This record gives sequence, structure tokens and C-alpha cells, in this order.
Amino acid sequence: MIGVMGAGAFGTALAISLAGNGPVTLWARDKSHVAEMRATRDNARRLPGATLPVSLRVTAELGDLQHATTVLLAVPMQKLRTILAEHGAALAGKTLVACCKGVELDTQQGPVQVISEMVPEAMPAILTGPGFAHDIARGLPTAMTLACADALAGSALQDTLSTANLRLYRTTDTVGAELGGALKNVIAIACGAVMGAGLGESARAALMTRGYAEMQRMAQALGARPETLSGLSGFGDLALTCTSEQSRNTRLGHSIGRGEDFDPTVTVEGAATAHAVQIRARSMQIDMPITDVVCGLTKGQLRVEQAMDRLLSRPLKEEKC
Repeated sequence: MIGVMGAGAFGTALAISLAGNGPVTLWARDKSHVAEMRATRDNARRLPGATLPVSLRVTAELGDLQHATTVLLAVPMQKLRTILAEHGAALAGKTLVACCKGVELDTQQGPVQVISEMVPEAMPAILTGPGFAHDIARGLPTAMTLACADALAGSALQDTLSTANLRLYRTTDTVGAELGGALKNVIAIACGAVMGAGLGESARAALMTRGYAEMQRMAQALGARPETLSGLSGFGDLALTCTSEQSRNTRLGHSIGRGEDFDPTVTVEGAATAHAVQIRARSMQIDMPITDVVCGLTKGQLRVEQAMDRLLSRPLKEEKC
């Protein structure tokens, strides 16, 4: 049996897709939310219109995951450590697959690192790449990256988590997979701000390209393989996230560009990640100008016009990573 912790849109979509292979248990902390999903067979709060199949069990009891050998952690990055601290004993010995994208603000660690630290008896992995929840839940074709440092465990996990519509490519480069998924959210905020401010698609293309160069610089400095960033978890996710308003990071950027308030109840991983990455980059003396302006934008310290002026006034240079 497979378990999924977190009944947000992405966790629910993965549970629906995986339930096509066999029994899946979806855990949510909120008992009233669980009662609603059981009664309606729909997650109207997070993924309306996606029917929960009969092979998908919804629960608020963590004990119902005791027989699951693989558990997907579809929880916000900034809450991952707290959830593992609370439930780590029950998850020991299992394969834990992070399904969140980000860098922890306090420690500058990625999700695989947090799992390894908090539940050392578990086998950590990460599922990341270009996949929107609504597409996965509707059975639309999606390809993503599955990263596990243990090659044999990763191969077995690839077979377990692949479905009729979800094609997984595996890698042992967990660092590259973590950073690709995290850093593209930062660039997506910048791209959304540009579009929200009406600065045009040419400006967005420039930010995507130079943002990809930032992603490569940071990832390679931390030991990631270049080909990982060129794959689904890096370039693929960047292309999807920066060009679609289905992305919460892009929508936040749009709101910033338009000078509008953004719903504070919506989790936007890229905002906290930008600040965590800025701290890490400065300590390692890595040049991350787009990340710097995203920090300024999300803190309200810069307007979009000021951010663009700062980027455009940088010294002219040869195009290199």
C-alpha cells in the first residue's frame, strides 16, 4: 500500500493517479476536511471536480499508514520538519518521498536533507518536475523526475510510483532535483511580476534564460550534476511554472506586478525559498541577481520598475553560465 501525507491539491492528485494501480491511503490532519472528502468523494477545498476513486481511502489517523511501505510527503516545505518531528517515529523504516519544492528558510536545507536528518531510519527520495495537480488528477500525460541516492531503491520506487499517465525518470542526483524544483519557483515570481507589470514576453524570456543560469550556478556549486538541471526537474519545471497562471508562484508575481494584494492563505513556496537561497548564495559568494530582486519584491522593498532597472544596469558581460 502507498500512503500520501497531505491532502492539498498536489497530494490529492498524486493519490488519485496512484489509486489506479492499487490501494492508496490519503492522510489529512483536519478531521472535518476528511469527513467532507469521505461524504462527497471530492476534495472541494483543494482540488474541486476531481473524483476520489474507490481504491483511495481518506483518513485523519496516521496509524492507517502503518502498512504503507512508501509514503509521499505532499506538505509545504516550510512545515516538513515540524510534521516529521511530530510523526517521525511512525514513519521510520519506510521510503519517504518528498513532494514539496523549496529550501528551508532556517537551515537552507532541501527536503531530502530534512528527511535524512529527522527520520534517519527512512529511505529518502524526492518527486519533482513539471506537473500541475489538475493535469495529473485528470489523467493527462505528465513526466516528472524521481530522485533517490540509492540506485536500486530508486529503480524499485520508479516502478511503484509510475502510473498510466505519470511517467517518471529516475536519477541518483537528489541535490540537483531538489534545487531545480526549488529555484525555478523563485524565477517564476520574477516572471510573473514582469507580466503583471506589462513589461512584455521578451522580458519574461530574458528572465527565464538568465534565471536558468542562476539555477545552474547554485546547483553546481552545491555538487549537482549539470544534466539534472537540464532535465525535467530543472529546465522542464522552469518552462511550465514561468509560463502558466496555474502556478501559485507566477500568480504571486502577477499580483506584485499589478500592485495588488495576494491571498495570504495560499502557500507560495518560492517566497521563503528566495530568502533562504539568498542567504546561502551570499555565504558562498554566488552571484544571484534575480533571486536578490525577488527578495526585495516579496519584502515590499522594491517596485518592479526598480527591480528591472537594477538588473538592466548590471555591467555588460559575455554570455556564460
